[in-house]
Amino acid sequence: MTPPSAGVGTPDVHPTPTTSRQSGPPLLEVRDLVKHFPIRRGILGRTVGHVRAVDGVSFQLWPGETLGLVGESGCGKSTTGRMVLRLLEPSAGSVHFDGADVLALSGARLRAMRRHAQIIFQDPFSSLNPRMTIGAAIREGLTIHRIAAGEAADRRVRELLSEVGLRPQFADRYPHEFSGGQRQRVGIARALSVSPRLIVCDEPVSALDVSVQAQVVNLLQDLQRDRGLAYLFIAHDLSVVEHIADRVAVMYLGHIVELASATDIYREPLMPYTQALLSAVPVPDPTVRSTRVVLSGDVPSPANPPSGCVFHPRCQHPRKDEACTKLVPPLEEKSAGHWAACIKQPPTTVHWEVQKAAGGTRQPERYLPDL
Repeated sequence: MTPPSAGVGTPDVHPTPTTSRQSGPPLLEVRDLVKHFPIRRGILGRTVGHVRAVDGVSFQLWPGETLGLVGESGCGKSTTGRMVLRLLEPSAGSVHFDGADVLALSGARLRAMRRHAQIIFQDPFSSLNPRMTIGAAIREGLTIHRIAAGEAADRRVRELLSEVGLRPQFADRYPHEFSGGQRQRVGIARALSVSPRLIVCDEPVSALDVSVQAQVVNLLQDLQRDRGLAYLFIAHDLSVVEHIADRVAVMYLGHIVELASATDIYREPLMPYTQALLSAVPVPDPTVRSTRVVLSGDVPSPANPPSGCVFHPRCQHPRKDEACTKLVPPLEEKSAGHWAACIKQPPTTVHWEVQKAAGGTRQPERYLPDL
């Protein structure tokens, strides 16, 4: 798959990254998703600019797969996840779930789609109604989608609580009577109540203790194995993502700058931003000395993003030059299944052999190794 060439002023429109390791149609397909929030000022509330929270994001997610979405705070991860479910309306782009155009749905059809696509929120306490028992909160989905009522609904609630590791008799308790980890298990049970196929996990363990994080992540993996769930797993902690994700997409300032299998991302990151993120992950071995990549400056404002490559003001790449400030790098395949948005990172030798077999012409100045 050959992305279009980038040039000065080229809009950030990316091809949808794919990988030959997946078979069959994707469960979720996102193309060129955009969300710009207007900046209004004055008595009349005139629009004087836009916050480019998400600016051309494309990816695919297959049944039973976990795609990790990582990046610094404010890069657009949660906004992307909420747009997938239409909790936020996109400014542009398309979202297809199980072949259906999500952005074209409304009313009963949108509600029916949401039965198959649920979300687990970051803060389990604020996502639960303090005036409702947890049993009532879990039963709500069963009632709205007319799945069960009466004694059948009560029995289903007890089964879900047991499935997520809570006692069935806890159904009559209120959210303030639980710990953070227990409340997050309630949130997971609520998402599972309607038997979804996709769950957007919006930083589901970031507010929990490390030991509790491990328990919740293991629970999510068990549920995925038993139910065949697909996860869009949004997180800051790259060590957690390494444990649970099949593929990882790295976001920066509203763009996906690298996407590959978790093995490839953690073994050989291509994007300088990804390299900096991974260098900050603690290594639980005192005998291993890691080299920390410290990024200079602050994250640019999404209301006034830099020209060219959005990462170039903080980039540590040894070959960074003026072209990085002018050319918008496309998200292109550097090797099989490994996509990166960096004009200084050439495709690997293996990828060149594929191009050569197809009759391609090698460009020596572009394919020099970055040593």
